[in-house]
Amino acid sequence: MPDAIEERAGVQVLVCDPAGPPVTTTQDALDLIGASYAGAEVVAVPASRLDKRFFTLGTRFAGEVMQKFVTYRVRLVVVGDISRHLAASSALRALVHESNKADHVWFVPDLDALDARLRDAG
Repeated sequence: MPDAIEERAGVQVLVCDPAGPPVTTTQDALDLIGASYAGAEVVAVPASRLDKRFFTLGTRFAGEVMQKFVTYRVRLVVVGDISRHLAASSALRALVHESNKADHVWFVPDLDALDARLRDAG
C-alpha cells in the first residue's frame, strides 16, 4: 500500500507504508512533510522506515528530523515496537517519555494506540 491520508479519530493522518522508502536524510523527512500538505496534520511513520541512526541520539539525526516536523507544524508519530532501542539507551527512553507528554512528536506501538491518543487529544 502506498502512503495514504486517512481520517483517524477525526484527524487527517498521512499513514506511511511500512514497505515505503526509508527515512535516511532530513530531505526524506521534508518529503514526508510535503506529502502531508495534501491535507494531513499528522504523519505516522513506521519505526521500521527510520534509519537506525534515528534511535542513536548521538548521531543527532532524530533531533534533526523532529525539528523539521516542529518547524513546519506537522505532528510526527513514530509507530511500532522500538523496545530494543529503548533497552539500549536511557537517553532515548527519556526522549520518548518527554515527547509523549507533548503534542509535536509521539511514539506509539501501533495505529490503535495512535487513534486513542488522537481521541484523547481532541
